[in-house]
Amino acid sequence: MFDSTRAMPAPRIWQVGELCRAVADALQARFNPVLVAGELSGFSRAASGHCYFSLKDASGQLRCAMFKRAATELDFSPRDGELVELSGRLGVYEPRGDLQLIVERMRRAGLGNLFEQFLKLKLKLEAEGLFDAARKRALPPMPGAIGLVTSLGAAALHDVVTTLQRRVPHIAVVLAPASVQGGKAPAELIQALLSLYQLAQTGQGLQANLSYKNGRQAGLWGGRVEVILLVRGGGAMEDLWAFNDEQLARTLAQSPVPVVCGVGHETDFTIADFVADLRAPTPTAAAELVAQSRDVWLAALDGLQRRLQEALYRQLDRGSQRLDLLAGRLGRPSARLSAQGLRLARAAQALQLATDHALQQQFGQLDRLAQQLPLALARGQQLRRQRLEQAALRLGLLDPHLVLERGYAWLSDERGAALTRCRQLTQGQAIRATLFDGTVDLTVASLAT
Repeated sequence: MFDSTRAMPAPRIWQVGELCRAVADALQARFNPVLVAGELSGFSRAASGHCYFSLKDASGQLRCAMFKRAATELDFSPRDGELVELSGRLGVYEPRGDLQLIVERMRRAGLGNLFEQFLKLKLKLEAEGLFDAARKRALPPMPGAIGLVTSLGAAALHDVVTTLQRRVPHIAVVLAPASVQGGKAPAELIQALLSLYQLAQTGQGLQANLSYKNGRQAGLWGGRVEVILLVRGGGAMEDLWAFNDEQLARTLAQSPVPVVCGVGHETDFTIADFVADLRAPTPTAAAELVAQSRDVWLAALDGLQRRLQEALYRQLDRGSQRLDLLAGRLGRPSARLSAQGLRLARAAQALQLATDHALQQQFGQLDRLAQQLPLALARGQQLRRQRLEQAALRLGLLDPHLVLERGYAWLSDERGAALTRCRQLTQGQAIRATLFDGTVDLTVASLAT
């Protein structure tokens, strides 16, 4: 059951260059090669021979670059405002993140019927899913045998076989010859592929159409074809047209084993390139992709042997050390007792030293207190005398006789109660006035308020 509380996975955070390369790869897989028509704008030729310009129409504009190698094949001088048809590869210029078209060919508008047919078929098969990345299969690292489809008279045959004999002389190469150019080429290529498909599935095929290379003969070869090379040298679009056949493309899509297509040069693209599991820029590169050099495998085996041997030695060393340790523990228990006794003696000595040190600290503290006690008593007595003197001084300042000495008198009634206000007195009342040196009895004659 779906758990709505489960946290969604965090989105991937791309690096800028990594994202540009991913976009470029997506453009390469989905659109290339492309044929586009429009009007030249801002055409310039650099000192290096490279050409830079834009292609535009009423609704858009596309940056273009045409490198010197392709520019030298121009049969006219491009000018701004001229209508042209360009064929090339879409990509991303990573330093600026710009979409651009790398132009391989340029011609005035109106040419390119073959290319238009190529693009129509490419769109049709792409819509059917024949180019989907999910269909692509990984190449076997060490195939039992390699199937090869090409012409017996092609230079590509020599290049591929030479490369395979140099890199993997131990792997059989099964050649299914077919024409690679002309009207009969598509049917022959299809028949050659079907023969290799049968060998890949059953180990048996049409022997009359097969030749065995690398010194293997029919009946002596025991492996099955696990990968197929479809190769041809370079040429014009017309020369490579057999590899743009729709039925050939559908036959390639039915292959039971991975197919590597190495047709033409690096800049040449055919429908077979898009349907195959992997495209190689040249026939020789296709051979190298399926033929990991024997030296590499031997070096890898040597490395694995060294690692296994080192791991075995390390395991033996650890086991020996552990055995020695266990044997030492079992064989000499007196040594363990002696070590424990020594440890106990050190602990007793440390305890005695700690006790002595603590007692010395206590005695030292008592001596310091005994020395400080007389001083503390003397300071205490001195402080008390000072406080007593200060209190006596403050008390003396409060003596009422000091006020009387300055000419004031203290009035009281017959009971000795102090008289401070006129309303306490009555006319004829007897009162007493206390002066600094004695008392005087008085009678109130009159009151004035």
